[in-house]
Formats: sequence, C-alpha cells, structure tokens
Amino acid sequence: MSYEMIAIFMFATMMAMLLTGQRVFGAIGFVAVIAALVLWGDRGGYDIAFSSAMKLMKWYPLLTLPMFIFMGYVLSESKIADDLYKMFHVWMGGLRGGLAIGTIGLMVLISAMNGLSVAGMAIGATIALPELLKRNYDKRMVTGVIQAGSSLGILVPPSVVLVLYAMIARQPVGQLWLAGVIPGLMMAAMFIIYIVIRCWWNPSLGPALPPEERAMPLGEKLKLLRAGLLPLGIFAAMMVPFVNGWTSLVESSAIGAMTAFVAAVLKGRMTREVFETSVRQTLGISCMFMWIILAAMAFGAVFDGLGAVKAIDTLFTERLGLDPWIILILMQLSFILMGTFLDDTAMLVIVAPLYVPLVKALGFDLVWYGVLYTITCQIAYMTPPFGYNLFLMRAMAPPEITLKDIYGSILPFVLVMVFALAVVMAFPQIALWLPGYVYGN
Repeated sequence: MSYEMIAIFMFATMMAMLLTGQRVFGAIGFVAVIAALVLWGDRGGYDIAFSSAMKLMKWYPLLTLPMFIFMGYVLSESKIADDLYKMFHVWMGGLRGGLAIGTIGLMVLISAMNGLSVAGMAIGATIALPELLKRNYDKRMVTGVIQAGSSLGILVPPSVVLVLYAMIARQPVGQLWLAGVIPGLMMAAMFIIYIVIRCWWNPSLGPALPPEERAMPLGEKLKLLRAGLLPLGIFAAMMVPFVNGWTSLVESSAIGAMTAFVAAVLKGRMTREVFETSVRQTLGISCMFMWIILAAMAFGAVFDGLGAVKAIDTLFTERLGLDPWIILILMQLSFILMGTFLDDTAMLVIVAPLYVPLVKALGFDLVWYGVLYTITCQIAYMTPPFGYNLFLMRAMAPPEITLKDIYGSILPFVLVMVFALAVVMAFPQIALWLPGYVYGN
C-alpha cells in the first residue's frame, strides 16, 4: 500500500471512530499508535507515543493553560462577572439597543477573563438574556447577540484554543494571542455597529430603558462603574507587563490567576465552595486539553513520517494546478462543514496534521492562519443545522425561545463574521501588526 493510501486509511478510520461517539483524544491517539506499530514495529510505535508525551510535558508555555482557566472560573463563580452587566445596565441602558451593546461588551470582557466560548455563553444566557427579554428586547436579536458575543471567547486573548493551535503548529502562544486582539475587537465593533443600525431603524427591537430604571445618585453610579471595571483591571494587570516585556507569558498568567483570587478574597466572595468548584473545573478542562494535544502530536508524527503532507501539496498545486488562495479558501470551507458536528478542538486536532504543514508549504504565515482558523470556527459554531453554539443556546435559553428563533437569529451575525474573515484574509497586517510591533521591540 502506498503512503498516500495509508494516510487516507488512517484519516477515514479516525473519522469512523469519531462518528461512533468515541472521545476525540481516544480515537485520534488510538489510530496514531496502532498505525505506528504496524508501520515501524514495536520500537517505532512506542517511541512516537512516548516522545509526544515528553514533548508535551516539556512545553513550558502550557503552564498558562491551567492558570487562565482558573482565573476565568474564579471570576465567574465568585459573581464578579455579574458586576459587569450591572454596570452596562446603568450606564448604557438609556441608548436604543444599549443593553444589547452592553452584552457585547460583557462578552468581550468575559472572553478576556476566561478564553472559552462556553463560559461566555453560560454567563450571557443566565445573566443578560433574562434581563433583555424582561425589557421587551426582540428575542431573535438578543439570542443572536449572545451567540455571536460568546464566540469571541476563542479569539480574544487569553484564548485556550489558540494555546492548542500553538502547540500543534509549533508557533509562539504570545504572538498568536496578540494576533487575535485587533481582529477580535474589530469583530466586536462590527456587532455593535449592526445593533446600533438595527435599533435606530427599528426602535422596537431594543427599546431604551425608562429613566426611573436608571435613576440613582452619581456616587452609586461611580461605585458600580468601579466594581464593573474590576475584571478589566485584572486583565490589564496581567497583560501590560507581558506586552511591555517585563514578564514572560507564563509569569503573566500566574499574575492573572493570583490577581483574580485576591480580588475575590477582598470582595468576600472566595468561599470554600467557589474555590473547590474553580479548582475542579480547572483540573478537568486542563487534563482534557492535554490528552487532546498528546493525541494530536502522535497523529501528526505519523503523518510526517509518511510524507502525507508533501503528497497532498503535490496533488493540489501540481496535479490539480490550484492557486494557493483557492486551496486556503477550500480549507476554511471544510472547517465550516466540520463545525456543523464537531467543536473547535476536535476540528483542529483532526485536520492540523494536514493543514498546518500545507499552509506553511503554500507560503502563508502560520500565526495569521491561526487567526483565520479561529474566526472560521466561530462561523462554524453558528452555522445550521448542527452548529455548536446553536445547541448550547437551546440548552440554556428559556422555553419561549424556540429552536426556530435560535436558527433565525444568527444569519446577520454570521454575515458580519464572514465579512470580518474576508477583511483579515485580504489585509493580513490586521492580525500581524500587533505581534510584530511588540516582539519587534
């Protein structure tokens, strides 16, 4: 059997195992190790799995993963994140669509605290959604706002998904995080512009709050502003030293985790239950990501040994004569297709052994491509019929919001995200300028 056929057989076997409901790391790791044993015998097969585990254990930036996850859960479980929405409620409720705009701001800050889209979805659905519905906001629009805003969690640093991409693509985590800042804020700004235009055109979609709901002394307003900006202060305490080169990425993550913990203690919200829940969730998610990274590395090692990437590059560029940009667009379309039934980590570890080396061979920047992959995952999350965010929203939304409402809410936001993806593809410096500036200095 040719190496190309072996690679296709491995990929098909892995997909078949995933369709049977096997865990992602189990399916990928099993196929990788069995293929290595068959191809290179006992010694080669064992060495691939063992060396992948050692590479993972020695990868120092991986220490950022549990630090940032712990920071996010402390801020979420201690209800510090709730103060954000109270601040937006009072300060922006007087605008048409002001609470929806505030919800996007909430999602951006939650993303900067946690790095997981699920956390943003949970907080948006439990805190923002009931308040928006109670104040007669259009249920379709606010459902789309929460789904779109929560997707920013995998793009705005500290993105956990970009840590995973960095490990597989062998790219610096710090550069990837900085590359996601401007595209993430740009996309959030596009969402806000869309909300402003829609609510200006049709005020019934997002009515302004009556003055009596916003009436309070200026001192209380400033106190609420201070409490709401605390998470932003924690993020600044973590990122400013890193951006200025005073601390390493791992040291900054430790500062973020410790600052969040101290803030919860000083506000009297660090109970035993909050601490235990945060630690348990951090351990569970960190271990899940480590198993996935280990399996992906082993699978990638076998593909490298087979020379499958070179064969695919030859097929697309020489035999089919496709332009590199056409190949890149086809890759993004495949992510959207897979995103209808897989989450972002599963998509990445399944195709990264193929796509990442191919992108490099085509002459594209891997840091820039990491941002493209992440934006495409956001689009896939919200694409019917089986978008990941659609079902998360269905599980968390109140009964009056039907699946039809959820499907109908996402089209304008998906179009905005597609436009943002096209802009970043056309102008790579939107993603590459900030890491180039920081690391250049």
